[in-house]
Amino acid sequence: MRILRVAQKLYPEVPGGGTYHVHAMSRDQAAMGHDITVLTVADGLDRPQWERRAGYTVVRQPRTATLLGNDLSVGVARFLRRVGAFDVVHAHSHLYASTNLAAVARRFTETPLAITNHGLYSQNAPERLFDLYLRTAGRWTFDQADLLFCYTAEDRRRVRSVGVDSPVAVVPNGVDTDRFTPDGPTSDRIDHDGPVVLFVGRLVEGKRPQDAVRAVAGLPPSLDARLYVVGDGPMRSELEAMAGEETTFLGQVPYDAMPAIYRSGDVLVLPSRAEGLPRTVLEAFASGVPVVSSYLEHTAPIVEEAGETVPLGDVERYRMALRRVLHESRRLGSRGRETALDRFQWRETVERTTARLEGLR
Repeated sequence: MRILRVAQKLYPEVPGGGTYHVHAMSRDQAAMGHDITVLTVADGLDRPQWERRAGYTVVRQPRTATLLGNDLSVGVARFLRRVGAFDVVHAHSHLYASTNLAAVARRFTETPLAITNHGLYSQNAPERLFDLYLRTAGRWTFDQADLLFCYTAEDRRRVRSVGVDSPVAVVPNGVDTDRFTPDGPTSDRIDHDGPVVLFVGRLVEGKRPQDAVRAVAGLPPSLDARLYVVGDGPMRSELEAMAGEETTFLGQVPYDAMPAIYRSGDVLVLPSRAEGLPRTVLEAFASGVPVVSSYLEHTAPIVEEAGETVPLGDVERYRMALRRVLHESRRLGSRGRETALDRFQWRETVERTTARLEGLR
């Protein structure tokens, strides 16, 4: 099967759960014998326009302009004229202009289009503004798809609630449970004898890392908890200014080093106001680390398998939840590992996604 994968950004140039998902899906489908081309927008001129790596082909098109933080590329639009050379187009996230362009291209070609919904709402745009987008251009983009992938049944209900009519397949996100495991070395980046709280993600407003900093700062000194912030972004200077001695900023950590980071933690905190099915939660679960997150209706049932959810922005409730989860960290961590093994295996994500794409031909 010849698959054209359309993704605004790609790992490792841009770290993150969504970009790694695109890379790993392409790598593993290529290993299954499929011909994979990933069409993406170049961040700069330091990378080749065409590159072969991990078994698949990367085609980078230069950024033409940026609108509301979204990169636009005339080159992507031009390349999409060639979709007839592929058996299927698989675009990732309606949040990006490249996926909008793939939806436009579907109107002029017989090549079927699938779109993976990595999260219904943007972490960067105001919710009211994005709700308007979802009910207009976002819904139109989804409706051009011959198949829409959602991670959870609740996410399927949410897409239907904004009027999307395209067929939907629920295929959970997954994690490599052989790589992310409780067994193995811990990280020398983390050096603390007391409880270790992890925040893993981009330092942007939508992730609300400030809630993690404030929550851990307010824990009793006798608990001796320390927050390790893994990731980088525009909020870093602001967060460093508000943080006390109980917070350590590790910056961006190579993905290969993340299993040891998780094994060094006692709980993951994720205060985001919008998510899909976060890879960080699944990686923590697979590593035997429980989670405290904001309450999001589509992710809460999963997080609460081995952790707690808290109303968005309620720092005091985060503190209480962290204390409870730390007290039961070992038991909840074991439950999280079982959940990952039973329901969120990455190889099953790849196999089920590939089977549904093959069914579109």
